[in-house]
Parts: sequence; C-alpha cells; structure tokens
Amino acid sequence: MPRERAHDYRTHPTCGPGPPPRRREVSEHTNGSAPRRIFVDKQSPLAFHAMVKTSEAVTATAAEAGLDRTTVELINLRVSQLNGCAFCLDLHTRKALRAGESPQRLGVLAAWRDTGLFTPSERAALELAEATTDPTGFAAHESAYETARRALTEDQISAAIWVAITIGAFNRVSIMSKHPVQAPRQTPAPLD
Repeated sequence: MPRERAHDYRTHPTCGPGPPPRRREVSEHTNGSAPRRIFVDKQSPLAFHAMVKTSEAVTATAAEAGLDRTTVELINLRVSQLNGCAFCLDLHTRKALRAGESPQRLGVLAAWRDTGLFTPSERAALELAEATTDPTGFAAHESAYETARRALTEDQISAAIWVAITIGAFNRVSIMSKHPVQAPRQTPAPLD
C-alpha cells in the first residue's frame, strides 16, 4: 500500500499539484449567514506549501520511527476533535478508514480512555497528542511523557508530537478559512 502524507494537500479543497494561483479566494456558504472568509492557504501559497513540506517530513519521520499509519491518523483525528476542525475530521476519517482503521474505534475515539479498544502504544500517542494540543497543562505533559516512555521509543515520542503539532497547524488553516466539508458523491451503505 503506498504511503500517504500526514496532510494530503492534493485532496485539500484549495490546493493541487504545483503552486496555487495567487488570487484572493473566499469560502462560499450556502445559508448566507456565515461571513465570507479568505482561504488563507490560497492567499499565501508560499507559507502553505512550506507547511505541506513540513507535513511530508513529519510523515517520513513517523514512518522511520515505526509509528504506524493508523496511529498517525488517530493522532490527526484526536487533535482535530479537540480543535473542532470539521474539514480535517472529514479528511482524516476517510484516510484512517483507508489505512484499515475500524469504524467502531473511530466512533469512540473521543472517549478512548474509557475503552479497551486501543493498544498501549496508541494510548500513549493519543495522550501525547492531547498534551501537545493543550500546552497549558503541566501535569498532563508529565503524565503523557511518563506513559509514552513505557510504550514508545524516543523516536516515536518525537514523531507523535510532531504529528500533533502539524495537524494542529492545518486545523487552524481550515478553521480560519472555513474550508467546507463536501457531501459524499454516493450514499454509504447502512451499517448493520
């Protein structure tokens, strides 16, 4: 299976191969009540493409550290949940499913501490992701590191933190731009 990028800019609503055109883009809202926003990724393509390059480096770092793809996507999703980024939640849910993640585990991810569905290394990565997303909790940081040192290598700890930092930055781009979540082209089959 080909390795995916931590944040696939090719599926991003305002990006594609090569630098995007330099023009002022705004998001559209069908209900007319939300203010129009600038797509900051298109407005400042040089800065956005630097973020994409960082994301590619972080993905390579995670793979080299042995942090599997589903763990990376769990981190992406948990940070996106905490930040309230609808666009990244949609994108990384689809990527997690393609990477082999189960709908059940994705459904309970927000309450991961209350289930036995996650491995010790996934739990450690999720705890680090939460601590990285809320930098004000010193006690949480200490607990996250203590847990991580028992379940992850130092390279995996570093990679997990970098994944959380990177998706947090992409969350902010999408939130401030109000990137829309597109409806699926076809209706998914009902779950049993």
